[in-house]
Amino acid sequence: MHEFEIIKKYFSKLSLNNKNSLKLNDDVFFDKSKKLVISVDTYIDKSHFFDFKDPDLVIKKILRSSISDLICKGVKPKYYFISGSGNKKTFTKSNLKKISQSLKQEQKKFRIQISGGDTVFSNKLSFTIISVGFSSNIIFRNKAKINDDIYVTGNLGDSYMGLRILKKKVSLNKDLNKYFLKKYYFPELHINLTKKLFNFANTSIDISDGLFTDLDKLINKQRLSYKVNLSNIPLSSNLKKIVLSKKLKKINFVSRGDDYQILFTASKKKSRIIKRTFKSLGIKISKIGNISSSAQKSQIIDEKGNKIAIKNKGHFHNF
Repeated sequence: MHEFEIIKKYFSKLSLNNKNSLKLNDDVFFDKSKKLVISVDTYIDKSHFFDFKDPDLVIKKILRSSISDLICKGVKPKYYFISGSGNKKTFTKSNLKKISQSLKQEQKKFRIQISGGDTVFSNKLSFTIISVGFSSNIIFRNKAKINDDIYVTGNLGDSYMGLRILKKKVSLNKDLNKYFLKKYYFPELHINLTKKLFNFANTSIDISDGLFTDLDKLINKQRLSYKVNLSNIPLSSNLKKIVLSKKLKKINFVSRGDDYQILFTASKKKSRIIKRTFKSLGIKISKIGNISSSAQKSQIIDEKGNKIAIKNKGHFHNF
């Protein structure tokens, strides 16, 4: 049983009298009357991060991936709460100092403030972050419309290459290693885009578990499907060169998640304002496909125009 089956079977019914819970089918809690938006995420050692040799880097990745849930909803994060479980080996004075310094840097960068939390002794290292923002509206999941275009910000796949480097499954030169590890540890968050998303996005989500897994989640309660052109999915020039030179499969990189780019749909009538907005902000934007009715099955089309199947759509927690 995977995580979404657990939510549906055991917890969704508990939320029926609480409209602010969004039926547990979004990444946030939203109380419109109080303009309150909250997200909660837990991160486990060896599951959400590879190791804890660089706690200053790990904590930045964790915090950014958490506030990303608010940013893709069109909300600027304001406060965060952090709880951690660890032991004498993981919560050393040196590590705690590095964590504190990193959080201070992130607070300054994203203009957020720590507001509470908890610490617990455990031999299992984990962190839980609650992110809080304020907005009179959000961009919901499951609001896509037939014939919407599908867009994604930035590039995909760099973070997964960084993970492969950490796992010593690939060996590159020093500069490339540094580039991809930076992309793994420091997700690029487009916080300046938040309020502007309301001008064109019908629905949105951040790419955490993988492009196609998150696209499925984006429309999971709707009778819709999608058609995505693999050739339109953006890669960085560094990753593109490696994929071509080593004859790797592009789809294996763009579907693995941890990118934290924004995936959204918009009416074709919004194409001009989208181009204009992203150009003014200096943010890369790519149209990768479109939304169709459920009469057609979701399709991924390769560079030759052929439909392709994908074995690993992204990350799931299975129990």
